[in-house]
Amino acid sequence: MLDELVVVLFRPKYPENIGSAARACLNMGVSRLVVVDPYNFNMDKALPLATAHARHILTSARIVDTLAQAVEGCTAVFGTTARTGGWRKGIMNPETLANVVDDRLRTGGRVAVVFGPEDKGLTNEETSVCSGLVTIPTSREDTSLNLAQAVVVVLYECFKRSLAGPFVPDGPPEERPTTIKEQEALFGNLQETLLAIDFLKDDNPDYWMLPVRRFFSKINLKRNEFNLLMGVCRQVRWFVDKYGPQAGGGAK
Repeated sequence: MLDELVVVLFRPKYPENIGSAARACLNMGVSRLVVVDPYNFNMDKALPLATAHARHILTSARIVDTLAQAVEGCTAVFGTTARTGGWRKGIMNPETLANVVDDRLRTGGRVAVVFGPEDKGLTNEETSVCSGLVTIPTSREDTSLNLAQAVVVVLYECFKRSLAGPFVPDGPPEERPTTIKEQEALFGNLQETLLAIDFLKDDNPDYWMLPVRRFFSKINLKRNEFNLLMGVCRQVRWFVDKYGPQAGGGAK
């Protein structure tokens, strides 16, 4: 059931942690491992930590240059974080994340969970492409977890949730979920449209788009719904271009 769950290690510093993460993937039934721009990667140092059992996961892991490449084709991306507050709202615990991931996978999606560098984690810019964030509650004495520890905790909850019951298709197949690339295209179109009707502020539109992004992160947006919203945006832009933003009693 976790065949379409992808573990993404973003700029990990230590090859040993990559090997341990591969072993954690095997333990929890995950075969897709992607490593983004690793620092000083050394397969000889990583292999012993993967053990002979998870060797195939480590050696078949994709190594890419960017986060965008790592999540290509995914319909949802969830980032891990130890920092909360500020822009980082609605953060889930691993159990809650597992329920969301299970729902996305059972409807035909591919989900990525992104783990940041050991020393500083994911930045705000990197989390901006995420559908949601997850944090692992810890004692206040030390909130830092080893990378592989974090991977196994999150994957354990996903694995446990996947055992709750078999997936039994009911009725005709649903429209496929949208990919992250499609969602970003929609957000870009929405932002331009909301600026055109003076709904967003010109000074920092990316900031004012955050509530819109959070709203859509709660929805397993399907391709037909994506087409509908893109069409609405096109029609609104056509109307504004022809009549202006105040036509028909527009935003003040």
